[in-house]
Amino acid sequence: MEVAFALPELGENIEGANVVRVLVREGDIVQSGQDVVELETEKASIQLPSPHTGRVARVPIKEGDHLRIGDSVLVIETEAVPEAPPPTNGKRRPEARPEAPEEIARQEVPRAEAPTPRRVVAPQEAPPVGAPWPPQPEAQPRIAAPPREEPSEPPSGIPMMETAAPSTRRLARELGADLSHVRGTGPSGRITQEDVKAHVRRLVTGREVPGRAPSLPDFSKWGEVERRPMNGVRRKTAEVMDLSWHTIPHVTHFDLADITALEDARRHHEPNHRGADHEKVTVTALVIKACAAVLKDYPQVNASMDFEAEELILKRYIHVGVAVDTEHGLVAPVIRNADQKSAREIARELNDLAARARERRLDVSEMRGATFTVTNLGGIGGVAFTPIVNFPQAAILGVSRTRTELSLHDGEIRPRTMLPLSLSYDHRIIDGALAARFTRQVAALLADPFALFLEA
Repeated sequence: MEVAFALPELGENIEGANVVRVLVREGDIVQSGQDVVELETEKASIQLPSPHTGRVARVPIKEGDHLRIGDSVLVIETEAVPEAPPPTNGKRRPEARPEAPEEIARQEVPRAEAPTPRRVVAPQEAPPVGAPWPPQPEAQPRIAAPPREEPSEPPSGIPMMETAAPSTRRLARELGADLSHVRGTGPSGRITQEDVKAHVRRLVTGREVPGRAPSLPDFSKWGEVERRPMNGVRRKTAEVMDLSWHTIPHVTHFDLADITALEDARRHHEPNHRGADHEKVTVTALVIKACAAVLKDYPQVNASMDFEAEELILKRYIHVGVAVDTEHGLVAPVIRNADQKSAREIARELNDLAARARERRLDVSEMRGATFTVTNLGGIGGVAFTPIVNFPQAAILGVSRTRTELSLHDGEIRPRTMLPLSLSYDHRIIDGALAARFTRQVAALLADPFALFLEA
């Protein structure tokens, strides 16, 4: 019997993945739990195991393909290979050898029992990786709408669960959107994630905002071009930035922090902490520590807006996302409870996250839940920039390259090391005066090493 192995749900709000590498070919024998394809989903890579034992009948995918939840990954002939019995005498049974079709025809292959109908997974549950999704039509009973999360019947009278995928419903809950008021543009009126985002944009701006750019001209008319498919990181970055730019009214506040004393203290203490477990405390780690300390005094900068409920969500935890530049694109791993960690602990965790980000070994969960973001371009250059707030956060702090300026200090003109800061913020949540006070307090803390280290 041939069984189609479909791409299962891979995580919250993940609609699909790119095929990085196909690990099997037609005719190969695979065991249940064996990795068969490497995928890139959002900003992480995963190995997808087979849920069945059998022979690979067809491989409808290739490297570079983009798969959506429910798309076919493999077709496996489950009766082609009998289940291997447990090993005897502590020795592993040799793996079954692929056989030609004529040989299979001469053999009496044991018939597998009829498959037991698979339990339908409730919306709040994530099906295990490797389980076929969606369930086979003959085994899929009618699904009842989840209680209390959305209206059970939209205006059209179609059950809500049949008009939107689980990932779309989760996105709607995160954005505070009522799906009964969202017009679906997918097949048979199905609501897509783009429909939810467009609905939120209309609520925020009071007008229609296009979610996609107009059609492009044919550039090849003027010269040679190359089309390069976007990887998962670039695609996800584009989606989030589009949503943030069209949803959040941005303002950027600029300031300078005098970090002369901080840099002197850092250079003085670093040689005394060299060793096997030593982690260099960078300016980025110190800025994260300063921001985490000041966020405790400015909970509104650590908030999100529920526009439909007309409420601010003030988070009592401080998780700082840090933008990391990799060859695959920009990712933002999260330092959790940054206000409870010393600068050296933050530096150690930051170095680990950044190294694994560049090796594409980060888990998706390590890039979620940030309440505030820091992005440092000082290692590359530039005077200042205006970072885009990462929705649904309220603010992001940009850090540029330090520069030396002559300044009047203690009655004398002295060279000072100045660090440019750029705070972009959601003007619906944060007023200009509040943003200026927050940035000034971060700058003041960076200017006083003793006060900053007391926060450890």
